[in-house]
Amino acid sequence: MSLRRLAGFALGITLAVALTVTAAASDRLTTVRIIAFNDFHGHLEPGENAVQVPDPANPAKTVPLRSGGAAFLATRIRQLRMEQANSVVVSSGDLIGASPLISGLFLDEPTIEVMNEIGIDLNAVGNHEFDRGARELLRIADGGCRTDPLADRVSCGSAQHSYAGAHFPLLAANVHYRDGRDLFASTIVRTFGSVRVGFIGAVTRSTPGIVHPAGVADLRFSQEAQAINEAAARLSAQGVRAIVAVIHEGGEADGGFNDCGNPRGAIFAIERELDPRIDVVLSAHTHRGYQCLVGNRPVVQGASFGRLVSVIDLAIDTMNGEVVRTKTRAYNLPVPNGLSTSERLRVEYPALAADAAVASIIEHYRALAAPLAGRTVGQLAERFDRSPSAGGDHALGRLIADAQLAATREHGAAIALTNPGGIRAELRPHGEPGPVNFGDLYTVQPFGNALVTLTLTGAQLKTLLEQQWGSGDGHRPRVLQPSLGFSYAWDASRPPGSRVIADSMRLNGRAIDAGATYRVTVNDFLASGGDGFRVLRDGRDAVGGPLDVEALATYVRRASDDDPLRPDRSARITRRR
Repeated sequence: MSLRRLAGFALGITLAVALTVTAAASDRLTTVRIIAFNDFHGHLEPGENAVQVPDPANPAKTVPLRSGGAAFLATRIRQLRMEQANSVVVSSGDLIGASPLISGLFLDEPTIEVMNEIGIDLNAVGNHEFDRGARELLRIADGGCRTDPLADRVSCGSAQHSYAGAHFPLLAANVHYRDGRDLFASTIVRTFGSVRVGFIGAVTRSTPGIVHPAGVADLRFSQEAQAINEAAARLSAQGVRAIVAVIHEGGEADGGFNDCGNPRGAIFAIERELDPRIDVVLSAHTHRGYQCLVGNRPVVQGASFGRLVSVIDLAIDTMNGEVVRTKTRAYNLPVPNGLSTSERLRVEYPALAADAAVASIIEHYRALAAPLAGRTVGQLAERFDRSPSAGGDHALGRLIADAQLAATREHGAAIALTNPGGIRAELRPHGEPGPVNFGDLYTVQPFGNALVTLTLTGAQLKTLLEQQWGSGDGHRPRVLQPSLGFSYAWDASRPPGSRVIADSMRLNGRAIDAGATYRVTVNDFLASGGDGFRVLRDGRDAVGGPLDVEALATYVRRASDDDPLRPDRSARITRRR
């Protein structure tokens, strides 16, 4: 045999062996599909929710695609499951809390009922799961009717007049009672043939500062990465080689929902500390859509409200159970509901059919909530928006603070301040001018916080305003929205603790006296030190008042008796620099 023929023969054998090895390696792979969503917040109905997608007429631009609604989300999830038998459906936290009336009125039991019908496999708790405290969260998980009254809220409003609890586990690796006991399990393992996939849940450690402090007083929220790594080590010791971290913490990234330009924020700092054995990071909390690959590890978030689902197809080697990351794929998908008006969009993104069983549950609660939700409370000349002045206050914040002041005048209130995080949407009339109903107000203020009036000195009031920069960011304070008659100026160039200009603080035109006392109304979340406003814990002679949404309803009704209520566009806070 000639050398040329011998070389060709050897090359042929080499290629055949290589192809055989490649085929064998490919035959060893199995796919496990993770279907994830995050920050659902009880958005059972589509509402006005949308995601930005490329404009079919001009792909260089984006247009809003109406997306979301639990009945459509259910159909999207079912389709994705049908494509891949090995699948897990994951919620990355804030499944409940800060919910629209259709869920929040019933203590978010409708959302859990819907998720049971959809068949989700786990929920890593988010900060909003703790809105009503750990005890209530345990009831939500375990089932049973709430027997103690909670304002207008209704428990066991289901067609069966019962509440079965969650048919899926809640995970929280970094949440423990102060005596060391776990609130919920850290992990869950799912088995698919010969491979196992472990899931670790964790919530942002900032939770105690952004929920009602009294509700989590018995709990400890530890550092996320450390708790996740410890759980990953335990999974690894059990022989689990495919590991997914489900973290209710997030970040930002530029571009569309499948892009990852300039990734930044807390989740990416956490990712850098995670054990290399963790194969995927599902994130949440910031309501952003991004699909990142950090090193060779996917970090994904699917916006919020069920507008997107995140899909991660894990390629797993059946011989050793390891994830083959180079063959793993991740992407976000919209949940089009057909409500977009553009014909081109409807063609490009065909509407999903509504899942009949889920739609039936939603319709039951819609009918039950309708009498309260549809109750007209007043007339507005135009929308009250959340566009901030240079100082940080806005028209809707002014309205809410004015309502809270009016509701607590009988307790001596002279000033009312409300936190911007408690204002969840603009207030829009049905027409301009037009009516607003209780459901509209509830969408703006869904937490049901009670008002508290307490006494502060002028010095404590200044400290309270300085605590708006609790994050240390001189340019982005959490500006408390002030009631009419209270005003002040601030300067971002000044050092922390002295940004509020003391001699600019005025109440009805008179300078605030550091040694004098003032009756100040806040909600009970703030009064307990929420959002880092710790000085409010030192307030004296606290007296309880009505719920925030009820105060707003009463004010809007009375203020619009004669003419539709107009927004106050005059800033009450001034920024000097």
